[in-house]
Amino acid sequence: MTHNLHQIALTLVPGVGSILIRQLISYCGSAADVFQAPLGRLLKIPGIGEVTARSIHKPDVLIAAEQVINQLNKQDASSVFFTDKAYPARLKNLYDAPAMLYFRGAGDLNASRTIGLVGTRQATDYGRRITADLVEALVPYNVTVISGLAYGIDIAAHRASLTSGLPTIGVMASGLDIIYPHVHQKTAQEMLVQGGLLTESVPGTKPDAHLFPARNRIIAGLSDAVVVVEAAAKGGALITAEYANNYHRDVFAVPGQLNQTFSAGCNKLIRENKAQIYTSPRDLIEAMNWDAPVTEPSPKGIPPALPLDITEEESQILALLRQSATLHIDDLSWQAQIPMGRLASVLLNLEFRGFVRSLPGKTYAPVYA
Repeated sequence: MTHNLHQIALTLVPGVGSILIRQLISYCGSAADVFQAPLGRLLKIPGIGEVTARSIHKPDVLIAAEQVINQLNKQDASSVFFTDKAYPARLKNLYDAPAMLYFRGAGDLNASRTIGLVGTRQATDYGRRITADLVEALVPYNVTVISGLAYGIDIAAHRASLTSGLPTIGVMASGLDIIYPHVHQKTAQEMLVQGGLLTESVPGTKPDAHLFPARNRIIAGLSDAVVVVEAAAKGGALITAEYANNYHRDVFAVPGQLNQTFSAGCNKLIRENKAQIYTSPRDLIEAMNWDAPVTEPSPKGIPPALPLDITEEESQILALLRQSATLHIDDLSWQAQIPMGRLASVLLNLEFRGFVRSLPGKTYAPVYA
């Protein structure tokens, strides 16, 4: 595996997180340029104080980055920076997405269809059965199943995927070399062949409590939809659902008995209109338009004249779609630099007016190429 020393080093600078890394790259041009920039230039960058600027100039982070690269090579792991082509497209437009990801496995971080399956660590037989039934129903659609490798619903989702032959990715709150919980070591190893393990933490990072909510945002961001199978009134699954809503992902929740602790969270999501009710795999498949027939592209012709009242954003989106033929909504948001919430509204308006059409998996195409 090839790793970029300066990109990894940038993530190790004290006080520099993903948002500030993007700021540094936008001002300097590349990670290597950041380390070569004079102190005075760094101090002119918004958010960079003298302590941070001097930390960038210390050789310690480059030495530490070399050690990280040695550990990654031993694990046959890859490092994926947010400017790399291999970086997950679904994360690129998220303001708080990790600047760097570390990955082991044969899976595709840009799979065409993904689903996040999450829930309580204290899963019931009912919850595990619902999880297995959903995964089995997704086999014809070649969906990549994403979860957090934790006890309960998470590990049930991973194991059901392995049994059904679906790719599955475990997002970790630790370094790739620390499988938590350790009893899931065997399952994690099997996932490398049929998916993989993903984290934003360097090797050696222990699964401290504050890393789990950060892990949950990655699960939500990577997923086209998130299904909460069982959840208490508070917990990681609800945090994942909250992130998914903020990222404009579809959220589903499995309803449960009113007197069951681990139905409280799902029922709350449904009651507060933060999740669609899940009653069968068909609910998810239809909502995601995954069973729609694949249609041939519209014949090329002369595009209809654009109306005088078309906005600059609408014109920009049409130009991008006509250039690429089809684009996922995440790619559109990234290329047009339009926030997801506003983009969804603009696309809907263009679809009503007959200029674009929606395809399965939140992909869009122009009516006229």
